[in-house]
Amino acid sequence: MENTTNQDTGLYRPEFEKASCGFGLIAHMDGIASHWLVKTAITSLGCMTHRGAVAADGKSGDGCGILLRKPDSFLRAVAYDAKFEIGRNYAVGVIFLSRDAAKAQRARTILQSELAHQGLEVAGWRVVPVNPDACGEEALRSLPTIEQVFVTAPDNLESDKFERLLYVARRRAEKAIEPNDPTFYVTTLSSRVISYKGLVVPSNLPVLYPELSDARLSSSVAVFHQRFSTNTLPEWRLAQPFRYLAHNGEINTVQGNRNWSVARGHKFNTPLLPMEDVRPMVSMSGSDSLSLDNMLKGLLAGGMDIFRAMRYLIPPAWQNIETMDPNLRAFYEYSSMHMEPWDGPAGIVLTDGRYAACTLDRNGLRPARYVITKDRHITLASEVGVHAYKEEDVIAKGRLKPGQMIAADTETGKLLLPSDIDQMLSTRHPYKEWMQKHARHLDSRLFESQPQSSLDPTMIATYQKMFQVTYEERDQVIRVLAETGQEAIGSMGDDTPMAVLSQHARSPFDYFRQQFAQVTNPPIDPLREQIVMSLETCLGREQNVFAETAEHAHRLLVDSPILSQGKFEQLLSLTDKDYTHEFIDLNFDTTSTLRNGLIAICDQAATAVRAGKVVIVLSDRNIDPNKIPAHALLATGAVHHRLIAEGLRCDANIVVETATARDPHQFATLIGYGA
Repeated sequence: MENTTNQDTGLYRPEFEKASCGFGLIAHMDGIASHWLVKTAITSLGCMTHRGAVAADGKSGDGCGILLRKPDSFLRAVAYDAKFEIGRNYAVGVIFLSRDAAKAQRARTILQSELAHQGLEVAGWRVVPVNPDACGEEALRSLPTIEQVFVTAPDNLESDKFERLLYVARRRAEKAIEPNDPTFYVTTLSSRVISYKGLVVPSNLPVLYPELSDARLSSSVAVFHQRFSTNTLPEWRLAQPFRYLAHNGEINTVQGNRNWSVARGHKFNTPLLPMEDVRPMVSMSGSDSLSLDNMLKGLLAGGMDIFRAMRYLIPPAWQNIETMDPNLRAFYEYSSMHMEPWDGPAGIVLTDGRYAACTLDRNGLRPARYVITKDRHITLASEVGVHAYKEEDVIAKGRLKPGQMIAADTETGKLLLPSDIDQMLSTRHPYKEWMQKHARHLDSRLFESQPQSSLDPTMIATYQKMFQVTYEERDQVIRVLAETGQEAIGSMGDDTPMAVLSQHARSPFDYFRQQFAQVTNPPIDPLREQIVMSLETCLGREQNVFAETAEHAHRLLVDSPILSQGKFEQLLSLTDKDYTHEFIDLNFDTTSTLRNGLIAICDQAATAVRAGKVVIVLSDRNIDPNKIPAHALLATGAVHHRLIAEGLRCDANIVVETATARDPHQFATLIGYGA
């Protein structure tokens, strides 16, 4: 049926069509550099103009860019022209500087000082030729000064160590400069890769940076990206690619990922990095992709390889895949406790200068297709046909499935298929043996014990009043749940007045609303949802993510974060030192203030964790006429953030026994604040 029929009946409306970021990579699998590859990557990027937005001026875009394996011959040529003395070992940084001359000079001075602090020397600063005619009015307003800094290192300095020194110098400089100079941004500072990006439409990228058209500028790997801003306003620094990756999609869990990176920062420890200098490893602002790139960069700088790092950050579905290899499943289960997934619809292309790789999220909601031609080039993009090639030259083609990762190793010329990467990860350590030996489960069985106490009608009425149980809730929610074991069914919509405007005393839970990403996520079917979703959680101390030992497998697994009475009693009965608990009463004396009551609860929790307690139980069960309860949500959030502030959060788990939480929103809010 032709579209005209749908248009005539009103079933098709072009204005409802949505676009999203476009990404891709091109690499010569044997690492042979060419200007053809750079030119083809830019052409391919131009084919994705429809994937981004364009401002009314017709030139300002959401941002686009290209990340290249260091074009050595070109950079040596421009360094020679500028009379920079660089040896065998050198790096180039691309820096966005303020147009305020004083701020720009301060930034240069601080960055140069931090590089010197790491034993590195600045050979010189080069102003990158930029053509402002490529920019529209909106982009011109925020156009930074763009310069390259050439950094030299001793000839015998090992490549990985060079990258780490550059990373530490950058982080120290950022922490000193960015609070007073938001324009300052290091797009790349590396001995392996370099980026060119900006707030322009793809066709104008080589206009903005004329040297991209210089025939001397050759590379063997190019990652390119056209941005579509869904959760931030366009900015020069937020154009992609970032320092390692380009991302199509949205990380819907980014606020939690960022917060947990701060909490987990005290667990991150490696002799390769001075952690105090690089914390926090993740930006708490900017885009979700920026934060993801921050974490990837930190993991790689700490000694992790690119495959393990990406599988930690964006793992495939594994809990409910019965056909998965047991050793591979053990790797993902082993890893899951020490780094939560950065979840959401995600397609990632990335390069560290050696590998050109792509990975998809567990749902596979972003497309990624690849083609390998006879001339040993691999092209991978979010759509086919991004550049012209003859069909008879194609020797292989395919697409990534949900949760898969693929990579080209430009040092060996080998294509690493998903099965190769899985095999490499699953056989590195005896994960299955470690998990069988050290992981424990809370039994899933029907409630067998007796209630702790029977309540007479007077006490029932007292508890209901204390915890604001209304007749409507008893009849429409709790009764249905008790009779059928299922949530009550209600009409869509919520006409209850906003809690802040209500004339009634409302629960703190009511002041929160679900966060969601307003993006182009397609609905997923129940079968796929069953495969990719899991409520399984675990209790125990988290370990240092940079190490892999048998002790990292210690954990107590439970199939849901909501504990039945039977599971709760099992947890409290454990005598294993790895799961010792501390009971903290949320009821405090009526002569005290709520603030003082919460501080006392936090003090008790912090003291318990320092004493080796792993499970902190916050309970409002024991109400008393002479006491008042701190609301479970307030107490949970207070304890959670207190433990983060003192570097103790990942040594403990917070379990809440409360009568305040009776519906999924209330459970979710408690979990969101640390339970």
